[in-house]
Amino acid sequence: MKDYHTSPGTRIDELVEAMGQSGGFMSAYLAEAVKILREMVKDEGCIRWLSFVGALIATGARGVLASLIKDGRFDYIVTTCGALDHDIARNLGDYYEGAFEENDLELEREGLYRLGSVIIPQENYGLAIERFMRELLEELHQKGLRELGSIELCREIGLRLGEGSFLRAAAERGAKVVVPGLMDGAVGTQLWIFHTTHRDFRLDLFRDYDALSEIMFKEVRRGALIVGGGISKHHTLWLNQFGGGLDYAIYITTGVEWDGSLTGAPLREAISWRKVKGSAKKITLYGDATILLPILASQIRSGQTTT
Repeated sequence: MKDYHTSPGTRIDELVEAMGQSGGFMSAYLAEAVKILREMVKDEGCIRWLSFVGALIATGARGVLASLIKDGRFDYIVTTCGALDHDIARNLGDYYEGAFEENDLELEREGLYRLGSVIIPQENYGLAIERFMRELLEELHQKGLRELGSIELCREIGLRLGEGSFLRAAAERGAKVVVPGLMDGAVGTQLWIFHTTHRDFRLDLFRDYDALSEIMFKEVRRGALIVGGGISKHHTLWLNQFGGGLDYAIYITTGVEWDGSLTGAPLREAISWRKVKGSAKKITLYGDATILLPILASQIRSGQTTT
């Protein structure tokens, strides 16, 4: 084990390289994750997946995710309904910096939501999403649309959002966004409310599988950057098992393995389920995604170094 040193001019790529040579603990894992991620994005024969939990879109990490998608680094995105909610809400209003230690009773009295250390005015969330979705669905219904899946819905939402939106980046790039738990959030609730007054309107998630079927069973190399656990992580693994499992995988989590949760399950557990190949280049990276994800992303942006 050797020491490494920093100075005011130390670049992130220099620091990551030093961590890989003699970092220890999670710093060495971060360096390995960068190595795997670089190889994955350079592999032109690899179908690449990006999976993340919705809460990240409430933070500045939304910009990192949107940039990765806009740059064409990933072909498919799997996320949660909360990601759609926050992407819409942040395009319509502002979120604010707070603290984990805020008094939640006081926030409730002032009409504020708290998501970790992020503060969201109530009027910038539920009602704003409701108005946006009602107008969108009315427009689509008038054009004759009677049925859609999450991939189609995400594209339609993205085409109506401004710069900074990860959904807009995906729509412009042609990347497919899959939301398997679409009813678990404000957008999903608005779909149901619209259905109560438009009984001919249907949500059909089978349409997602129809769109994905051409690559689900294809025997090609597969890779995934998985940020956070839950349904978005599992669905990414689930969809790729039909094609033989992932060849590259980077997983960022704060979950613990001993409780048996999917979020806590390291990537090596997915080998027994044949969702990750035994020969895969893989790493489970423990830490806060809002810190680790920007570092990872900075190391695969072509020709860029960051101080």
